[in-house]
Amino acid sequence: MKENTRISNLHCKFAEKSWNDTFQLVRRCMEISRDESKPCEPLVRSLERLQEEFQAPSMNNIKSRLEIIARQQGMGFHFADATCYLTADLFYLEVLLLPSGEVQEVKVATHGEHPVPSVSLLHLLGSNNFDDFSIRLGELFAQYNIPGDNETKSKLLTSLKYLWKDLQQISEMPNDSEGCETQMDVINSGRVGLLMAGKQDYPQSLYFYTHPNDGPKNSDLSFEELLEFKPAVQAAQVTMGVSDLSHKLQMTSLISQPPQLDDQRCPVFFPIGDVINEMLPACFLLRLKPPIPVLSSFIEKVGQITDVPVPDLDLQWAPLPKLLLKGSASANGQSGSLEEQEIFRVVLPEGEIHTYILPEAAWDVPTQRAALLDGVPFTHPAHVCTILELLRHQCAYNTLLNSCFTPLSTCPGSVCDLYFEVRPESTTSISVTFHHTDSLAVLLVNISNPRQITCKLFGAGLSDPALDEYISTVLMSCMSIPATMRTLYSRLEEITTAPLSTSHSAATEAENDHLSPVMDTDGQLPAVSQSEAMPEDNSVPGSACSTVSVATSELEINGSMLVNPYPFVPVHVMANCQS
Repeated sequence: MKENTRISNLHCKFAEKSWNDTFQLVRRCMEISRDESKPCEPLVRSLERLQEEFQAPSMNNIKSRLEIIARQQGMGFHFADATCYLTADLFYLEVLLLPSGEVQEVKVATHGEHPVPSVSLLHLLGSNNFDDFSIRLGELFAQYNIPGDNETKSKLLTSLKYLWKDLQQISEMPNDSEGCETQMDVINSGRVGLLMAGKQDYPQSLYFYTHPNDGPKNSDLSFEELLEFKPAVQAAQVTMGVSDLSHKLQMTSLISQPPQLDDQRCPVFFPIGDVINEMLPACFLLRLKPPIPVLSSFIEKVGQITDVPVPDLDLQWAPLPKLLLKGSASANGQSGSLEEQEIFRVVLPEGEIHTYILPEAAWDVPTQRAALLDGVPFTHPAHVCTILELLRHQCAYNTLLNSCFTPLSTCPGSVCDLYFEVRPESTTSISVTFHHTDSLAVLLVNISNPRQITCKLFGAGLSDPALDEYISTVLMSCMSIPATMRTLYSRLEEITTAPLSTSHSAATEAENDHLSPVMDTDGQLPAVSQSEAMPEDNSVPGSACSTVSVATSELEINGSMLVNPYPFVPVHVMANCQS
């Protein structure tokens, strides 16, 4: 009752007030916030709500929105006549307004540089897309949020400029013999990925990994067009980070002129001690966007490369699939606790349904311990090439696992077509166990590096190097375990169901003897007889150098026995799918 009375009194008090008076009051309250470094969040939200409700275009409204955004990002704000200034220590924005409230021009100026017009920021403000404008402003603020006093900030900004200049030179050097013909090749295989020409209204970023089916299809895209593919394209913002220790950082280029390559076709750098340098309490930083779930062994390797340990105070460790599931749920806007699941159904484009089981006990082991990595510190441009290769390796591993994750609730009541169990075999390999005819088979997937993924099939009568190579090619092309298993099943069905005629003449048999043992005249793999496919002991070699025996599990339901032909599938899952 007291709360309702208080609200009623406020309504009466401000009933005669104009909107401008209300804005002025909230703004004054923001200025007397107890924490001067950050405005009072409830007041900020109140002013945002007022601005959303009060949509009439005017110069005062735009000024108020820009002031809110600037304060949220920790920047200063002031205006003179029709120009608003959003200021930070090393850069600022000028926003020129028309009397009607429309935005006429947006300029960005960095430390010691003249203001440069920004078409992209003008477009965002002109279309009243304040949310994306705020995100872009936050990225710029992070880019130039360099620690230290003014002298230190100036030196760090100079060092950062020379680092970026060296990265640009590396990107322009001749590529490896494999070549990088398309923009997608440069992203996935370039020494430093894809660098966009430095623009003052965009943070310095490089793009280093993209899924083959989700990335850009055009050969060349502008920076603005490439941004539309987030998060399909993995990026890293190149900036500075705070360090407890001082590091020797470059104050000039470290690449000889003209640039040279060594025997391994890597850029030749001057030793840091042979060029102008400064000992500074900071380091370079690759800020990953979005953050990447990375195995502990990979994080250790990164620290060995850079000689700068990755801070682990804020890292939260968990089995790799749980981190991937948590990220997948966030990306899809799902609030459910997907990371607690271990059974997933994947609906393929043709309507076929696969069930993938990732046993928690198998993945909750030290080798699969991972953390969400949002930044990698380093001190030398030579580190970037090796760091990106490690991150690409992890991204390839993550992509394959992510292909098995589709929430069970997406296809309620549907019939399970095929079952698969996915287990880790090492930090760079996984096994996929499945039922084939009357026995089990195992597909071992080895991710040697992001551009070399090989498959080997274990099973009764299934040893075929040509088939292994074919499946490896399929997996490298689609980077999807479900799509690969569908293709593998189709090929195995061709092998095991091909008619075996016993009435062929000797001439026909002699002719067949001259055919390739890998492919027949129709370009298909040869059929495998049932006796070849099923040894007497009903066993197949397992992916972990063990023997997997064929067995069945039974569950009595309503007086009848339910036979589970998939020994690795929990019997209650079979009951749910078959009942």
